[in-house]
Amino acid sequence: MAQPGMPSSFDDLSEFHEETRWQKFKRKLIQEPLIPFGTALTCYALYRASRSIKAGDHHQTQRMFRARIYAQFFTILCMIGGSYYYAEERKKRHVFESAIVEKNQMERREKWIKELEARDQEEKALKAQQQAKAAAKIRTPASSSLEETERRQVRVLEAVSRLRGFGR
Repeated sequence: MAQPGMPSSFDDLSEFHEETRWQKFKRKLIQEPLIPFGTALTCYALYRASRSIKAGDHHQTQRMFRARIYAQFFTILCMIGGSYYYAEERKKRHVFESAIVEKNQMERREKWIKELEARDQEEKALKAQQQAKAAAKIRTPASSSLEETERRQVRVLEAVSRLRGFGR
């Protein structure tokens, strides 16, 4: 039977859930599309600069290196702007991820305790088994209940014979 997880204040928020790396990448790409765009512009400027170097066009090379600097500046501005714009959501996500980590630690601890209890039960059963074996070794075939009654009969007979001999 599946046990319900820890109650969370994030249960009603569909935007927070455990996500894989690709899901996180996709979410970030959708949230801040200007950063990948700026990165692509930077890469394009570098590509064009390398082509103009091979062609020997120094004027075009200088223009592309300047374009690369502008594209990098644009990307950095987008990163700074996005960090301010999404700061509150990042705090909420951090709290959510901390709650997930805490939940996983509690689950791991509970499983560990259950395993220790199971091992303790196994150990107790093993000790009981060993004690039963030790008790069986102490008990010899001569001490079985039938032989015990036979010994009593012999003792009774010996006692009676002594009494007869005592009286003579």
